[in-house]
Amino acid sequence: MRLPILIGLLALSAAVGLAQRPSFTLDAETPEGQALQAAASEEDEARKLQLYENFLRQFPSHEYTWWAWAQAQTLYLKTGNLPKVIEAAEAVLVKDPLNSPAAYNALQAAEKSKDSEGILTWSARTVEAAKKMLEVKKPEDEDEVETWEREVDYARQVIIRCEYSLYAAAATAAEHGDVAAFAGALAERHPDSQYLPQIAGRHFAALQQLKQTEQAIALAEKTLEKDKSNPEMMLVVADHYMQGRKDLDKALATAELLATTVEPMPAPEGVAADVWEGRRKTLLGLAFWMQGMILSEQKNWSPSDQAFRKALPLIAGNNDLLGPAYFFLGLSNYNMSRTNRKLRQEALRFNELCSKIQGPYREQAIKNINAINAGR
Repeated sequence: MRLPILIGLLALSAAVGLAQRPSFTLDAETPEGQALQAAASEEDEARKLQLYENFLRQFPSHEYTWWAWAQAQTLYLKTGNLPKVIEAAEAVLVKDPLNSPAAYNALQAAEKSKDSEGILTWSARTVEAAKKMLEVKKPEDEDEVETWEREVDYARQVIIRCEYSLYAAAATAAEHGDVAAFAGALAERHPDSQYLPQIAGRHFAALQQLKQTEQAIALAEKTLEKDKSNPEMMLVVADHYMQGRKDLDKALATAELLATTVEPMPAPEGVAADVWEGRRKTLLGLAFWMQGMILSEQKNWSPSDQAFRKALPLIAGNNDLLGPAYFFLGLSNYNMSRTNRKLRQEALRFNELCSKIQGPYREQAIKNINAINAGR
């Protein structure tokens, strides 16, 4: 994914007369004006920065300190003095809350210093300043239109850049908490972002690791409304609604979606074919097994029998799944044998298989065997 390119950083001087922006008129007859004039005309950047710093020390309460901070900020960013970039942004925005370039410089400083809180804060403040600029009406004075157009265009672009900043941070963060924070901020601030589908899987995994189950389920359901290509999300959603019988119809529908999605799915990019085939069989086996469990709970015996039979070769060796599968296959076939006596033997066979597996269904399977053999 290419980084969105801004067409160029605006000069941080204020536009004289532009609505809602602070005015700036240099008075060269005063010591303050002379100091600012000297700094503005200096070509050597190191000397220029020194002159602005001198002004800020000598005249800390002057009405144009915000302007001096704005000019110094770009130089701080160039020299890598990142704390000063942040300090300058704070000072500028107090006087000029529409100054998205100053806020964006602070965001860049936060990105360079890998400051998670700073990225979250300054991506928000940059967008806030940019949106305020977008609300400024086109000036009636033709002399101000070009500046207005340039600043409005920059505001639009910088909002896109902030959106990308959150995505990039979420995509590269090492800590689960940071991934969740960045991706959550992206979803909240830019709900239609083109990057949300790209980061959804990582966001989902981070929420699971943080044991934020409800948030993970909500994210998965929202994602699956538009993108039905993430089997891991389907599996978790189906299991969530199956547990405790929260919503068996929703669990069944999701398990069916999982099966139809995974069965023909090729290996994802970057995943070896043999590795994927093993994972695909596991997911498919779980999808059929969950269908069988839910359908048994709903007493839909024939569909339950069919689902479990599809699951058996895929869950071979997993006794945690085989035990209940054999038990409910026995139960399904026993109930179906009321109209087809031949299925009584199938019911007996599956109960016998279940009785050989240690687990919560073994004892009842033995009782079922005795009952079937007794003709009950």
